[in-house]
Amino acid sequence: MAMQSTQKRAAAPNPVTIPDRLYFKIGDVAQICGLETYVLRFWETQFPQLKPNKSGTGQRLYRRREVEMVLEIKRLVHDEGYTLAGARQVLETTHRHRDHSTAAVEGNAAKRQEEVAAVIRGARAELREIAGILSSPEPMPVRRRPRVTPMPACSDSLFPS
Repeated sequence: MAMQSTQKRAAAPNPVTIPDRLYFKIGDVAQICGLETYVLRFWETQFPQLKPNKSGTGQRLYRRREVEMVLEIKRLVHDEGYTLAGARQVLETTHRHRDHSTAAVEGNAAKRQEEVAAVIRGARAELREIAGILSSPEPMPVRRRPRVTPMPACSDSLFPS
C-alpha cells in the first residue's frame, strides 16, 4: 500500500492548459483543476491568497493567477503530500520571497521612470520655447555678421590711427 502512494507521488503530473480568458467561473476552475467545487470553496477559507471576485449575482469569478494558485495548492497537497497548513506555509514563504525580489525591480523601475519623466519635461520646455518663437507676430530680425572685415584705405603707416 505504501509502495503505491510513493509511486503515485513520484509520477509527474500532466501539464494543465488554462484557457486564455479574463475570468473563470467556479465550475470551469473545478473542471480545469480536476477538483470538486466544494473543495475550492473550502480552500478559499484556508488560503488567504485565494480570493476570487464575485459577480453581481454572487458567482465566484477566478482570475488566471488564482487558477494557477489552485493548481499549485493541488500539487502541494495531492502530489507532494503537504497538509493544508504546510501548503499555506509554503505559499506564504514563496509569496514573501517574490515580494522582496519584486520590490527591488519596482525600485529600479521607479528610478528609470523618473529619469524618463525628466527627459520628457526638458523636451516639453524646449517645444514651448520653439512654439513661442514661431507664434510671435513679428519675425525675429536676422543678424548677420559680415564675413570679412573691410580694411581701411591704404596708408603709409603700419598702424592706422
